[in-house]
Amino acid sequence: MSRDRGPRRPHRLDRKILTAASVTALSLTASGCVVVHGEREVLPSATRAEAAEALEQFTSAYNAADKAYDASLDADHTAGALAAIDSARLKAGRTNHPDGNPAHAPLELTDAKYTIPKKAGWPRWFVADTKANKGGTSRWLLVFTRDGLDETWQATYLTLVAPDRMPEFKTDADGWAEAVPANSTDLAAPPGDLSKDYTTYLQDGGASFADGVHTSSWRKVREKRSSRPGLVTQFIDEPLTNGDYAPLALRTKDGGALVFFTTRHYEKQTSARGAAVPTPNKDVLALTEGEIKQSLTMEFVSNEVALDPADGKVSVLGRVQGLTSAKGE
Repeated sequence: MSRDRGPRRPHRLDRKILTAASVTALSLTASGCVVVHGEREVLPSATRAEAAEALEQFTSAYNAADKAYDASLDADHTAGALAAIDSARLKAGRTNHPDGNPAHAPLELTDAKYTIPKKAGWPRWFVADTKANKGGTSRWLLVFTRDGLDETWQATYLTLVAPDRMPEFKTDADGWAEAVPANSTDLAAPPGDLSKDYTTYLQDGGASFADGVHTSSWRKVREKRSSRPGLVTQFIDEPLTNGDYAPLALRTKDGGALVFFTTRHYEKQTSARGAAVPTPNKDVLALTEGEIKQSLTMEFVSNEVALDPADGKVSVLGRVQGLTSAKGE
C-alpha cells in the first residue's frame, strides 16, 4: 500500500490514501439495488453500533499491546498522532521490559457518548467522549477515522478534557453532527491553519490564543527552562497537517468548532563545555540513537483539541504529547 505521511513518520503509521476510484457502498431498497457513492453522498460516518464496536475493539487491542509491550498488537487500531505516541511508548517499554509491562493495568472506557458527523467523502470519522479509569476526572476524547468501507476504524487522536469544558455540538433532527471543513472561514481561524498558528504562537507569542496551561503557561515554562546555568535548551515547533495528521473539526452549538490537530516539537539540550547534559531516564535512552556527549535532541508529537470560536481567541482545551525519538551527539 502507498501512503503519504510526510517526513520522518514511523513506518507503522502508514495508511492507504484514497484515489479517485473510491470504494462505493451498495444499499438495498425495496425497489432494488442502488449504488451510493461514498465520495459524493452526505451520509453519517458510522452507525452508533459501529462506533461502539470500534471503541471496544480499540480498547481490547490497546490493553493487549500495553500488557505485552508489543506495538504490533494495536497497530491496526491506531493511526496518526496517537499511533506515533503509542508506538514509541511501547518500543521503549519493550526495550526495558522484554517480558512485558510489569505495571500493566487494563484501560477501562465507560459512559461513552458518540458524536458522529454526517458528511461526504473520506475519511469518515467520529468522536467518542468517554470516562476512563485513568487520567483523573478528565473525559477521554478519541477520534476514530477510516478511509474506506473495508478498513478498520483507527483511533487517530486522543486528548483529555475537563468535563466542564466540553462544548455542546450542533446536531440535526436525527442527532447527526456537522463536520467543519478545514478551510472554513466563519471561525476565528480556519481549522486547517491551527497547527501552524499554534506552533507560531509557541515560538513568537501573540494574541490569537487564550491564556491557559497549554498556551501562555507552557511558553513561560519553556522560557524558564531555556536559561538554566551551564545548559542551553532550544525549542523548535513544526505543524503536522498531512495524511492522518490532518485536522478534524465539529461544529458546536454556538457556531464555533471543536478542532483536533497535531504538532511536532523538538527540544535540544546542549551543555556548556566541561558540563554534562542531564542524564535522561531509561525510557528516553531506549529511544535515543547515538552517544550523548554534549547534546541531546528529543522529538515529540503532540495532539491538541481546541475551541475555535466564531469570533475571539482560540482556547486549547487539552494536549497529549509523547516522545517519539531522540538523538545524542
